[in-house]
Amino acid sequence: MSLENTTIVEILDTFEFLEDWEDKYRYIIDLGRKLPPLSDDEMTDEYKVRGCQSQVWLVPEVDAEGRIILRGDSDAHIVKGLVALMLLIFSGKTPAEIKATDARAILDQLGLASHLSPLRANGLFAMVERIYGIAEAA
Repeated sequence: MSLENTTIVEILDTFEFLEDWEDKYRYIIDLGRKLPPLSDDEMTDEYKVRGCQSQVWLVPEVDAEGRIILRGDSDAHIVKGLVALMLLIFSGKTPAEIKATDARAILDQLGLASHLSPLRANGLFAMVERIYGIAEAA
């Protein structure tokens, strides 16, 4: 499965199918493995997400149609998978579409917040806030 051909609906379906949280974590880690790595030049303070336990970078680009294309990376496997989830939820949308996306509802549907450590959950929501900030600035 390629990350570019994956939709958030497929993620939700897969999560519903997987009953064991160990399997869900493995699936998230696999999503992260499909992310192309950022270059060293992109792993800078400018793109770093504050409030994450691990190091996380989100690099936004605006395409010709005004959609925000996000790329990201992390130094931790599970967090890199969470970055991949964020990209699946938000990347390729216009700033208005991003601001209208209820990421908390999607994450609640996945049941993630209740199965992550408090620090990881805070980091996940720090990524969401950073993406909303990117959309606001665009």
